[in-house]
Amino acid sequence: MSAEDEKQDAGETPESDKAAAKAAPAAKAAKAKAAAKAPAGEQADGEQAATTKKAAAKEAAKPAAQKKAPAAKEAASEKAAEKKAEPKAASRKGAKDAAKAPRRRIVAAHARYVRTSARKARMVCGHIRGKSVQEARAILAFTPREVARDWSKLLESAVANAESNHELLEDDLIVREAYADEGPTIKRFRPRAMGRATPIRKRTSHLTITLTPRPEPGTNKRHG
Repeated sequence: MSAEDEKQDAGETPESDKAAAKAAPAAKAAKAKAAAKAPAGEQADGEQAATTKKAAAKEAAKPAAQKKAPAAKEAASEKAAEKKAEPKAASRKGAKDAAKAPRRRIVAAHARYVRTSARKARMVCGHIRGKSVQEARAILAFTPREVARDWSKLLESAVANAESNHELLEDDLIVREAYADEGPTIKRFRPRAMGRATPIRKRTSHLTITLTPRPEPGTNKRHG
């Protein structure tokens, strides 16, 4: 018998059997790792599929009113914009109509440096404001104040301006405005007892009258 046969009979394995025995545990460990990795990936895919299914179920469960809410908001915003635009358009139309309407002429007359105080002049002009020319003449003729003469002269000057410069009739005119502004004050001194001097202030005023035609019947708006 040979030496190899003697070793086999004695229970000893050759070197090839020893190498195979050493490689077997390493192969088993690699298979176990692959098996562990494969279920983890499958589990991740399963979780993603479950989340997508849940999201689809939630969207399907939403009521139709919530889906229509954005469209309703857009429609409401459009209506609000239209309502805001309507007053602007109406105001523009009103402005255009007012611009097209004929303006009433205004005739003015001024008297400057009248030797009276503005306070005394205002006490008279308040009575003739808004009156016709005939009524203003009558009021000034019977007013017991010296400044009434200055107002009557200024009224006649305004009427003459309206007739000659603007071709307006006296019977159609009314007093639109009548006011008095303060003018410069003339300062003088008067001798008094014991060699003193007392100041004297001589007031002046600027008078103004404006006339305009009567408004047409049925129109209460004032143009110009």
